Amino acid sequence: MQLRPSRVLRKLRAGEVVSCLRLNLADPRVAEIAARCGFDCIWSDMEHAPNTLRDVENQIRAAKAYDVDTLVRVVRGGYTDLIRPLEMDATGIMVPHVMTAAEASEIARMTRFHPLGRRPLDGGNADGGYCMVPLDTYLQQANEQRFIIVQIEDPEPMDELEAIAAVPGIDMLFFGPGDFSQGIGAPGRFDDPRLIEARRLVAEAAARHGKFAGTTTPVEAVAACVELGYRFLSIGADVVAMTSYCQRIVAAFDEQVLKTRR
Repeated sequence: MQLRPSRVLRKLRAGEVVSCLRLNLADPRVAEIAARCGFDCIWSDMEHAPNTLRDVENQIRAAKAYDVDTLVRVVRGGYTDLIRPLEMDATGIMVPHVMTAAEASEIARMTRFHPLGRRPLDGGNADGGYCMVPLDTYLQQANEQRFIIVQIEDPEPMDELEAIAAVPGIDMLFFGPGDFSQGIGAPGRFDDPRLIEARRLVAEAAARHGKFAGTTTPVEAVAACVELGYRFLSIGADVVAMTSYCQRIVAAFDEQVLKTRR
């Protein structure tokens, strides 16, 4: 028995572009719908959304049924907060607001097995096939088929960007424009020259050190992001889809009702 190979890593290593949908809602049926629609990855959020580990576990199962990866943005805490999603067989984790190379190194140490790190060893959960994956295979494939992402979403880590990108065991730098805009004193100003420059620098640093670059973007700007060097692109969110649909049909309903009164 082996670990399920990562769809995201397979595509990224082949030079392809990966699509991702962020999920705030906890229901695994949302994950299943996204997977059925053809996304490469779902992003289950534990930083901002009140999702439990059981919620995330069920979303992981729903996505795996369609060979879709699950990325879990973890809460900032101890090593258990980092490794539990991996042991539930999330294909990757993303750590928000990483500020220094030392912090990135500690994340790699806690989430990678020997010889890359000292991740606590179990193997008795979903990622290890409940002890059915041989130990050597488990260690090797967990290091090769699971991805670790650090988010660059503040101006402070830009001073250590090269050192962060050089950390062994980190697969991707993910640029977060929302919090970065707030950090430079221009909330929501995604056209601010400082933000545009930072987005470019993150992608370039990742490429120089053999890492992947990810970010969020409206789907209309995918080509521009790819041109910059980004290959992992979060292009939407479940709550945006739900509110957009509801607003549209309520407006259409009101229009139809108005016609009956003329």
